[in-house]
Amino acid sequence: MQPNRIMKPSVASTPSRIRPQLLNSAAALESLGNPTRLSIFRLLVKAGPRGLPVGDIQRSLSIPASTLSHHLAHLVQNDLIRQQREGRVLRCLPNFQRMNELLSFLTDECCRESGGDCRPAR
Repeated sequence: MQPNRIMKPSVASTPSRIRPQLLNSAAALESLGNPTRLSIFRLLVKAGPRGLPVGDIQRSLSIPASTLSHHLAHLVQNDLIRQQREGRVLRCLPNFQRMNELLSFLTDECCRESGGDCRPAR
């Protein structure tokens, strides 16, 4: 083994009960790893459970319609947002349950091996 080389755990070495959650969380984080998608998601979270119409998102972030559509599709695919049609308006809603599941997945085992509890207060 080379010195200072970080060993990454493989998905195959992850217990089978955790593997689907690991893969789903990785996909969601990859989606949010894009600055435009993260901006969209944060805007929707800030708007609350009613979300925002696509046109409002486009105006708020000054994103061309085709680009916005591409980014929204990624967020929908990873269940971070939902869309609902209201007549001629397409509304995007943040999926707070998915967001909270992702945050829990990231923090559930925080400091477990050191015996401390470094999880943020709720």
